[in-house]
Amino acid sequence: MLDHFFVKPATIDRIRNSWLGPQIESYLEWLEANGYARPTILRRLLHLYHFAAFAQKRGCTDVASAIDLIEEFVSEWLVQHGAEAKTAASLRKHAIDVGNGLRQMLRLARDGRVISNRRRRPFPLESAVPGFQEFLRDERGLMESTIHGYRHHLRDFGEYLCKAGVTSFGVLSPALISSFIVDYAPGMAPNTRRDLCGHLKVLLKFCHRQGITGRDLCGAVGMSQVYRLADVPRSITWDEVRRTLDAVDRRTVRGRRDYAMLLFLVTYGLRAHEVSKLTLEDIDWKRERFQVPDRKAGHATAYPLAAVVAEALIDYLKRGRPETEDRHLFFRVVAPRSPVTPATVSSSVAFYLQKAEIKVRKGGSHTLRHTCVQRLIDAEFPLKTIGDYVGHRSPESTRIYTKVAIEALREVAMGDGEAL
Repeated sequence: MLDHFFVKPATIDRIRNSWLGPQIESYLEWLEANGYARPTILRRLLHLYHFAAFAQKRGCTDVASAIDLIEEFVSEWLVQHGAEAKTAASLRKHAIDVGNGLRQMLRLARDGRVISNRRRRPFPLESAVPGFQEFLRDERGLMESTIHGYRHHLRDFGEYLCKAGVTSFGVLSPALISSFIVDYAPGMAPNTRRDLCGHLKVLLKFCHRQGITGRDLCGAVGMSQVYRLADVPRSITWDEVRRTLDAVDRRTVRGRRDYAMLLFLVTYGLRAHEVSKLTLEDIDWKRERFQVPDRKAGHATAYPLAAVVAEALIDYLKRGRPETEDRHLFFRVVAPRSPVTPATVSSSVAFYLQKAEIKVRKGGSHTLRHTCVQRLIDAEFPLKTIGDYVGHRSPESTRIYTKVAIEALREVAMGDGEAL
């Protein structure tokens, strides 16, 4: 592998004779297999070689203890090479790049796999309320995206208790809980206030069940009133959909991938996480259909594979999807090659809406989902059929689209009023 990057045998021998030589070669193979650019590989190889010499001078001869020397090496490297950075931001970026490569290589050598360099914060209140995250995931069956919403609100609650000097949930009182809501809720949107109160109720019920609190305190949390039909779904017109699709540059790998994802969203009303989880096995080319397993409503849905969607998908599979053993359908364009996340799907939609100069509140994947549902409503399909088509758990989720005739109101607003 090293001879792919160096011509001189002496250079290759110096790296191989390093005590981290075998690990460096394995890491280079991983970088090349995951689509990293040649300049990136060469830059990281330089860092790895100097780190091996740095660790050896400090008497380090095993991978596990070498991980503890990364921060010290990065600091010393910046002292020697930091002058290349023109600004504080570029210096910080340089430090992150050096540290990330070292962590990736050492984790690959230690664990046989590479995980994200992002440091995952522990679940909020984990020490005070042990087992709550597992309760949400296993007993309540919540998705990770929903649990992430709990993280945000529980972190705020934990910080508030810390400022109030509360070290144990056993001393919680209705007055303290009400005080937290009064302090935090006013700056929130109605739906966010509702979620905050709902998350606190679930937490307090769990605490009482586990004996962490002496009584059930969820009664101290008043639910914020939210009117179901108070808002209009943020759909766009079909002409705006065409403009959004036209904004995609299908000459690039990213464009071919994003065009296929956008068609899945607007044609079938899929959610972002449903698109990100699609696999090659979910596409049945012989029967010209595909399935979406494990939907939010607790069932799977099979759809006919529309010709325009199939053509876009074939174009991406032939000229965009990387060669990998992973069976996911859509992948990141930049290294490392890994399946797209729901956030990637949603941000891609927001990018093309902005590129097409379409103004919509909170543009994202649900914009196209709402558009799909609204188009079916305008075509006068039964609500039950529409709900099943897009995977609504409750009929109430579909009924919200029927409260206004969007296209009719647009015609009235654009007219001169004589028809009235």
